[in-house]
Amino acid sequence: MGIKGLLYNFHLFSLVLLFVGFLGSVHGRLPLIKKPDPDDAAVTARWLVSNNVWGVLNTISSDLGGAPFGNVVSFSDGLPGKGGGIPFFYLTTLDPTARNAMEDERASLTISEYPIGTCGNKDPENPSCAKITLIGKLKVVDKKSKEAEFAKSALFSKHAEMKGWPIDHDFQFFKLEIESIFLIDWFGGPKPLTVEQYLHPKISKLAFLVGAHI
Repeated sequence: MGIKGLLYNFHLFSLVLLFVGFLGSVHGRLPLIKKPDPDDAAVTARWLVSNNVWGVLNTISSDLGGAPFGNVVSFSDGLPGKGGGIPFFYLTTLDPTARNAMEDERASLTISEYPIGTCGNKDPENPSCAKITLIGKLKVVDKKSKEAEFAKSALFSKHAEMKGWPIDHDFQFFKLEIESIFLIDWFGGPKPLTVEQYLHPKISKLAFLVGAHI
């Protein structure tokens, strides 16, 4: 095989890799994105939230006598690459999660680094595969507010399918008002991190917050 043939095969192989990578992102696997230094808890936490698109939202069950109820949900904290740290949701009251929040706003959102693709072959429970739980109140966003417009743009930019979800299913925008944070991104137990530190990390380091479409 001549040089031209080798170059042709190389370009063809490169196109296949790009296509496979595209399919991976569309079907839920985010592209590899550089992980921040584990010593910087605030930036790591924001990176986890901004580069993920789903997590487990936990509420207090009104149907099960106050038992904790976890549900896999999609979320967004802003337009790709412009996350603000506050997770927004598009939930229907036909689902227990939204109904629970109407009765008791206490909730938490748990997110893992694993779906981002930067944990390699580590088990998701390995402490070096970061995970975060945001604890606070799950509140309905006022439909007529600017915050509702922000929530819509944030969610629909990362979850385009939501645009076509049934109108008669009473979908509403919710947000998690964060009151405390539990973060593990390395060995040695949870990292101390305040809500203020989380919401206002050093601006020079926010280059890590590269969002991805799904």
